[in-house]
Amino acid sequence: MAGRAPRPLEPTLVNSPAASVLVQPTHTLGQLVTYMLRLGATGFGGPVALVGYMHRDLVEQRRWISESDYKEGLTLAQLAPGPLATQLAIYLGFVHYGVRGATLAGFAFVLPSFLMVLAIGWAYVRYGGLPWMQSAFYGVGAAVIGIIAHSASKLTRKAIGRDRLLWSIFLVSAAVTIITESEIVWLFFGAGAIVWLVRTPPKWLRGPASSAPLSMAPIPILIAAAPAAMSWPLLAQIAGYFTLAGALVFGSGLAIVPFLYGGVVQEYHWLNEQQFIDAVAVAMITPGPVVITVGFIGYLVAGVPGACVAALATFLPCYLLTIIPAPYFRKHGKRPSIVAVVDGVTAAAIGAIAGAVVVLGQRSITDTTTGVVALASLLILWRFRVPEPLIVLGAAIIGWSVRPMLLA
Repeated sequence: MAGRAPRPLEPTLVNSPAASVLVQPTHTLGQLVTYMLRLGATGFGGPVALVGYMHRDLVEQRRWISESDYKEGLTLAQLAPGPLATQLAIYLGFVHYGVRGATLAGFAFVLPSFLMVLAIGWAYVRYGGLPWMQSAFYGVGAAVIGIIAHSASKLTRKAIGRDRLLWSIFLVSAAVTIITESEIVWLFFGAGAIVWLVRTPPKWLRGPASSAPLSMAPIPILIAAAPAAMSWPLLAQIAGYFTLAGALVFGSGLAIVPFLYGGVVQEYHWLNEQQFIDAVAVAMITPGPVVITVGFIGYLVAGVPGACVAALATFLPCYLLTIIPAPYFRKHGKRPSIVAVVDGVTAAAIGAIAGAVVVLGQRSITDTTTGVVALASLLILWRFRVPEPLIVLGAAIIGWSVRPMLLA
């Protein structure tokens, strides 16, 4: 971490089991917003890779965020509905700068990819489909598997270490994810409860083991209403549907895809099958959160207003469901009982991430070429400090070069 020291900032009050201490942020809000803008513009690989980048950049390298704060944010993002990486970005903004930091960090993280999908949506409508996209995704999808595998490996070594209980939870979560091809939120709750019971059992199990019993209240499920002043029925319908999608879908941004398919294609018939597949492909080959596909879908349905309404409606619930419980995590997150829950949920979350590598790999690695691209991407990241966007660009060039010949 280089550069001049930040200006004096207002210290943040952090609770610990022993005492409350004042923690001086080592970064300005402007620096954090700039980082989120850059990550949103260059962070390929979907939610799994993005949370790995945040850990690498903000915890390990810059040391702007503590390991405990990061784990608390990852836990909250896993337990609450909405896109994983976006919620983590919002929480990390909240850590030192409250609601203002959460708002600006979340907005900065989403904005670059939203502008990209708007531009791609315009080209898609104007020139009739994006056949080049399938060729690009042929290579990019395979490279993304290597990127995700590398991030998952680093997270596993850092967060789980040699703890046998956490490793057991990790392996069970990974296996369940591979078998069901989905992230099961109740597994995260169960993992947190198991570690809590083992490490800091309540009085009814083991006498007065802790003076701070677990008191985690259920995280409320809030559904933001569609704007009352909406004048066009279609936009109002878009707002209502995408708000529901953002509020009720758990897991990573990829988890929203089946939900969107049921409404966008089957119920409302806004898009046909091919258009929906193209929308998902756009999200996968652009940096930033995968759930930004809602902007592309909204554009195809109702132009720029539709894109703005769809994106706002999708991200508003996850924003509210992050900043509302965030003060609780900041105040009580250092208690032993809460730390135990956080460790359990984190282990289950990383296990789900590792399982997602296998699930996504089965879909993206379809032949020898994609297998080689995925393995090469992983080995390059393991051995050299190569920026991920360069790997993605190289994979896209390979896709454009190879796939037309395979289809010929």
